[in-house]
Amino acid sequence: MAGNMWDERYAGGEYFFGTKPNAFMVSQHHLLKPGMHCLAVADGEGRNGVWLVQQSLKVLSVDSSAVAASKADTLAQQKGVKLDFEVADLLNWQWGENKYDVVVAIFIQFATPDQRKQLFANMKKCLKPGGLLLLQGYTPRQLEYRTGGPPVAENMYTEPFLRQAFADMEIMHLKEHDAEINEGSGHHGMSALIDLVARK
Repeated sequence: MAGNMWDERYAGGEYFFGTKPNAFMVSQHHLLKPGMHCLAVADGEGRNGVWLVQQSLKVLSVDSSAVAASKADTLAQQKGVKLDFEVADLLNWQWGENKYDVVVAIFIQFATPDQRKQLFANMKKCLKPGGLLLLQGYTPRQLEYRTGGPPVAENMYTEPFLRQAFADMEIMHLKEHDAEINEGSGHHGMSALIDLVARK
């Protein structure tokens, strides 16, 4: 998860994934309460973290790219909020335990299956009992659409896979679906998506 590749990707003046928050995350707004402690995993240029702060959550955004962190700071200033951002390699970061009310993980499919196992374990561990995980990713059929995400099927999710991976949590919502998404140039067009809401 080298920051360098992401630094290059985020280096342009444009926001690679746009500045609007992820639509699935926004659709779960009813679960989010002011004052909740939230971790935004691999939050890139901050579009999701900034929106979460605007909902009066206490947010920590983490990403491996210093370039992204700088752009996230700019976006937060434009929106009139302050976003706490940490530049870190998530595979070697201290996630903490029973620390967050919400973990938001939107398109974190840079992770190989081995890395993903570690990330998922850390997400569960850092959630407080009763805490919520909001996760969206691509299914392998995304390789047909080619509208975002890595061209690697094994990094994608399926419903049976997520059901098993989070069997130790209460799965409140799990759905594969196709939808048009417009998140900058990074995610654009018809996409094969999967959404998960789970409670620890």
